[in-house]
Amino acid sequence: MRGTAPVTLGEMKEFVCAFAQSAPTNLSGEEIRYWNSHKRELANSVSEALKKALLWQLDWQTFFQKYFSMELDLSDLKTPLKQEGFDRLIIVPKGMTPNRIYEACAKHFPCWKWTEDLNEAVTHNDREPKETYAIWVRDRQEADKENKNISAEQAKEQKMPGITLTEHLILELKYWDETKEHLDVENITICTGSRFSDGGVPIVDWDDGEVSVGWCSPQSADSRWRVRTVVSFQS
Repeated sequence: MRGTAPVTLGEMKEFVCAFAQSAPTNLSGEEIRYWNSHKRELANSVSEALKKALLWQLDWQTFFQKYFSMELDLSDLKTPLKQEGFDRLIIVPKGMTPNRIYEACAKHFPCWKWTEDLNEAVTHNDREPKETYAIWVRDRQEADKENKNISAEQAKEQKMPGITLTEHLILELKYWDETKEHLDVENITICTGSRFSDGGVPIVDWDDGEVSVGWCSPQSADSRWRVRTVVSFQS
């Protein structure tokens, strides 16, 4: 944790003010009375929540420093409202590109891509990293089984938000960093949040000993080709 200097009175006042301003305003009278009579439980709950918030920030800051030499400030980053079953957070730094994350992956394990320049080939993303942002996905090695036999075109018609190529490659490197294993060793992720210039959809899997970045038609569907649903502010 950065910094070991004692907290000043001014810093403590600023923290208390920030905490008061962020307190929920939609609690019922019954809930307020409960917490008023359970102050120690409230303090412990708040303390644990603050520690968890700090831990995920430090985790991602360490990750991007390690692989990209990036000093990432996440103190003001807002995350989408977490939905049941979506337990893995992905952070996409401002300016991150498919080429950059692919090259980082290729330094640590075998990779293949069907085109030389992914930045040029990918002409559309549902979410562009004009600023650092966060999404939630299901915490799974394999792409969502709920979405098998659904084409990119069908996913669009069903308003199913899917992962972009950049987001998936960040997830791949983060998953490998944590486990030394790879995503999609049995199935394939269709990155429906992205499109190539010819309308094709990026697909990614672990194939024949390497992370493979290929493409498929928006109309193509298969039991092994699956969308990774995301929770974002646009969802």
